[in-house]
Amino acid sequence: MRIWPFIAILLVFSSTNANVSVMAQVRPASPEIATKRGKNLNKVQIATGTKFMAVTAHPDATKVAYDVLNKGGTAADAAIAAQMVLGLVEPQSSGIGGGAFITYYDAANDKLFSIDGRETAPATAGSHLFTRDDGKAMGFYQAANGGRAVGTPGLLRALEKLHNWQGKMPWKDLLQPAITLAADGFTVSDRLQQSLQKEVSRFDTDTAAKIYFYPDTTHPAKGGTIKTNKEYAATLTYLAANGVSSFYDDVLARNLVEKVRKNKNAGLLSIEDMNDYQAVERMPVCNGYRGYKVCSMGQPSSGALTLLNMLGILEHFDLRKMGKDNLQSWHIIAEASRLAFADRNHYMADPDFVKTPDRLLLDPAYLKSRAALINPKTPMPTVSHGVPAGWVADEPQAQDASIKPPGTTHLSIVDGYGNILSMTSSIENAFGSRIMVDGYLLNNQLTDFAFKPSDEKGHPKANRVEGGKRPRSSMSPTIIFDAAGEPILVIGSAGGSRIIGFVLQRIISVIDWDMSIAEAMAAPHVLHRGKKLEVESAGVEMAEPLKSFGHPVLVGEMNSGLTAIHFKKGKMIGAADPRRDGIAMGE
Repeated sequence: MRIWPFIAILLVFSSTNANVSVMAQVRPASPEIATKRGKNLNKVQIATGTKFMAVTAHPDATKVAYDVLNKGGTAADAAIAAQMVLGLVEPQSSGIGGGAFITYYDAANDKLFSIDGRETAPATAGSHLFTRDDGKAMGFYQAANGGRAVGTPGLLRALEKLHNWQGKMPWKDLLQPAITLAADGFTVSDRLQQSLQKEVSRFDTDTAAKIYFYPDTTHPAKGGTIKTNKEYAATLTYLAANGVSSFYDDVLARNLVEKVRKNKNAGLLSIEDMNDYQAVERMPVCNGYRGYKVCSMGQPSSGALTLLNMLGILEHFDLRKMGKDNLQSWHIIAEASRLAFADRNHYMADPDFVKTPDRLLLDPAYLKSRAALINPKTPMPTVSHGVPAGWVADEPQAQDASIKPPGTTHLSIVDGYGNILSMTSSIENAFGSRIMVDGYLLNNQLTDFAFKPSDEKGHPKANRVEGGKRPRSSMSPTIIFDAAGEPILVIGSAGGSRIIGFVLQRIISVIDWDMSIAEAMAAPHVLHRGKKLEVESAGVEMAEPLKSFGHPVLVGEMNSGLTAIHFKKGKMIGAADPRRDGIAMGE
């Protein structure tokens, strides 16, 4: 039974004019590694403020967050309202059919906490969920499209927990702007149209999604046109009236499970899985870097541990002295990344299911020993995981170094009370499972597990599929404080396992190289995930020099989605990734 035809939608959406600065011109790079900027990378939109700031990946979401903050809402309130809008206007990236990781600073209590709203595997899922009958791993889209890869959505439970702890405005009021936009219509972005053009052949397992996104079955919704989503409006109206629990134990849950299990690539999700889901509070993982305190999301995200592992290694090198235009800087960053990803791929997974070294990977002596492996002049021939002092494994383990297509969105928000939110949310790959139910898309997050549970020797992978387990992520919602405990940077990104490198580069740019946040955002991406040094197309002129340095180099486009807030000289400077549609708005 569908709920939307029976719910009346009577809402009013109020737009707000915010204090948004004009586009900020970014200085060109030094001639030593000057690059031809890609489209829009020469300019970054910024906003400045002293009271509050919101940055998201879409103007409609940022405007809604700004409006909530302007009315006295908290960062938690603004994030909830903005996320509901993102699920409508940027459906390829996130939504209530997915999950999220939240890092939050509670200013009144001087407390930092994080919430794990990651999806879970169905209780009946086995380790060979993505193994074919011939014993080989499925192809990515063979696994991702349809119900097989749908995990129990965790976003709403995470937002509910956040609202219970930090919300000031009524839950129903926070959903209203998204309901109104869905009912009255929103403007389809060119980026959404372009994403749909690339994906048309993959919308083949669910008629509802195909009809919504491709009105004539072949051509996508057109950029600049007005589109409604009455089912999504009805779903949010139902959630506004009945609360989050109605998503997990009511008609919405039944609709979701039915869609997953009846799909031609059927999944295992059950009503019991929905009933049992809980978001989990976890301790953020923090470590020092150049006198600052860097905090992010711990396992089952690999974000914090890998990012802090990299920074801990790099602290043994004088990047400031070498500078951003010195190829040796990028070589050393790449080598530190290779070492950290080797540890990530070997150890990191859901800590409720797998014993991991966790914070032992950040032990100063261990990081010093890893840094000692780096030759400042040439790449290491091979890289393997380390063994930190005190670590004893329960069983042999194998590497899971698989790389999956990117997706996701990020929100950075500071409210008028000094609270800070860094939240990364996702339905995994673009458009998730391509299954639509009650107006929203379902995730394909289970493809973040290892497709094969063990290696050729039979050694199990920490990130293998298990019932109830949360797949490893790379989401890195980060907040950085100075030595006095004052915040200096809020940051995170979209982009799959590249997220860690995207965030790392901006932290180094701001802390080591004194770059403005606008310059840092516009700089071409350069990162390493263990196989090749990757250079964004906009920085193609770096490729050949880095190859001559000894690195295999891959040049291409990179689907980042950075949002950041930099605290500087008594002001907040918000900046959105020029590669996406986002904006910053502050007061």
